[in-house]
Amino acid sequence: MRCQVSVLYFARSAELAGLRCETLSVPRQITSLQLWEEIVRLHPRSTCFLEISSWSCSLETRLPLSHQLVEAESAQRAMDESEDVPKDFIKLKSEKLSVDEVSELVISPYCGAVSLFIGTTRNNFEGKKVIHLEYEAYTSMAETEIKKICRDVRQKWPSVKHIAVHHRLGVVPITEASVIIAVSSPHRTQSLEAVMYCINTLKSSVPIWKKEIYEDEYSWKENKECFWANSEK
Repeated sequence: MRCQVSVLYFARSAELAGLRCETLSVPRQITSLQLWEEIVRLHPRSTCFLEISSWSCSLETRLPLSHQLVEAESAQRAMDESEDVPKDFIKLKSEKLSVDEVSELVISPYCGAVSLFIGTTRNNFEGKKVIHLEYEAYTSMAETEIKKICRDVRQKWPSVKHIAVHHRLGVVPITEASVIIAVSSPHRTQSLEAVMYCINTLKSSVPIWKKEIYEDEYSWKENKECFWANSEK
């Protein structure tokens, strides 16, 4: 028996494959590794970031019977009505980010510290003039991965109160923010360490791709922390 699997392509993978998505007919008992090999066979010059049913799996894992790409949603709205409950604010959007908006989300009367990280577009890279940056994301999976980061933060620093992660998609002009992360806690040490952990882990594990636009060319940039970076070279 065979089943249909939807495969999505992003950033450089989409350019090399020449398409954004396709449906493959594969054996029902196929493993993730076998699916990967089939994709590489079809598109030798391309690599992709694959996610099935909104969970990451090892290469030996058999695909589930439900093979649609779906978005996982959190169900904490009732608890979030209480201001005493720690909250996570996650947003990916194309509009300009606001430092004031993000910092206000995490302010709490129970906390004496709010730590911020703001990543902005600079005008140069290795002697080249940068015109602007462009960001692309696998939105549903990116949000799921950021939620995992927030859960990890709360395990490592239990006193952390609120966490906000806003990332801009599309074009980001020079000096404007591409990502803002804010964390509140009773004391500064926890929030400062948590913010550093958030941005480092986001860069290494969240499927958001950056295109750097120069005067006469462009380049897809990879963070050295990305676990998929080596596979794309």
